[in-house]
Amino acid sequence: MTSSKKSISIVLPNFNGKDLLKEFIPSIIEALHFSNIDYEFIVVDDKSTDQSIAFLKNQYPFIIVVENEINKGFSYSCNRGIEITTKDLVFLVNSDVKLSKDYFKNQLNYFDNNETFGVMGQIKNYQSLKTEDNARFPRFKGVKLKATQFYYSTNPSEKIFTTYLSGANALICNQKLKVLNGFDEIYSPFYFEDFDLGLRAWKMGWKLYYEHESICFHKVSATTNKLNKSNYVKIIYYRNNFILHAIHLKGFRKIAWYSQLFTSTLFWHIIKGEFWIFYSLFEFLKHKNKINNSKSQIIKMQQELNINSSIDDILTIFKNSLKNKSIKWI
Repeated sequence: MTSSKKSISIVLPNFNGKDLLKEFIPSIIEALHFSNIDYEFIVVDDKSTDQSIAFLKNQYPFIIVVENEINKGFSYSCNRGIEITTKDLVFLVNSDVKLSKDYFKNQLNYFDNNETFGVMGQIKNYQSLKTEDNARFPRFKGVKLKATQFYYSTNPSEKIFTTYLSGANALICNQKLKVLNGFDEIYSPFYFEDFDLGLRAWKMGWKLYYEHESICFHKVSATTNKLNKSNYVKIIYYRNNFILHAIHLKGFRKIAWYSQLFTSTLFWHIIKGEFWIFYSLFEFLKHKNKINNSKSQIIKMQQELNINSSIDDILTIFKNSLKNKSIKWI
């Protein structure tokens, strides 16, 4: 079946990524041209100091450059780009990602189904070529929601669900993305915003897919590796993990999760000498009003769409989707 023609708005957030832009923008343009896609290209610069903007304006004058007045992180930058998109689909891509030439070839037909929210491809490490990201299967580990179980189908004709779309290579229906108002900026500057977006989309009754035959390559820099080990990043990571659970859990699961948060979770971090967990908890508690607002927005949107899906409903959909499929667990 031939997919109807779709146009794409590229949205690429950038912060001091001049060298990465120079290396990887050509692969994005090549993939768009290979699939003969009508597109616009938007780069949102998050107050870079490395001449990124001058490079883009000189080398790619057709690219729309949005300049943040202050550095505000991934969610904010993506949302500024999403706001001005005009095409059918939005492709969120990181500056450190190289696309295979035929990346979009097998993805556009997913949007022939009106229930499709978005689709992502396989992410491989740029250096080792080892797969970093497949489809993610959701589950509860105790009272904690996890999406760390990777899987895919060995049959290319089978469509596979994923809990959320990686912000590094997410192709999304523009209309649905704007209904959700893009990323929830409560997670700024980074971490869990794509997980949250996926859960909100599932709660609206939409579908998120993984396409194993679409491959991109992720280049992790030494600077990023160093940053990921810092206490600041750990504080933000756990704060946002707490926020995600506070927004999306309900009923007994939510009560049990809060109980565990203030007992065993806190205890084990203290035992390991990870006292930065107190900063995570303090920052989480400071976001109480914003958390309540995010929950209210989800309820309001569900009411408008006349749907009442919960996390448990989503897990049931995933379990049922595996029947008679050629699943490979990673």
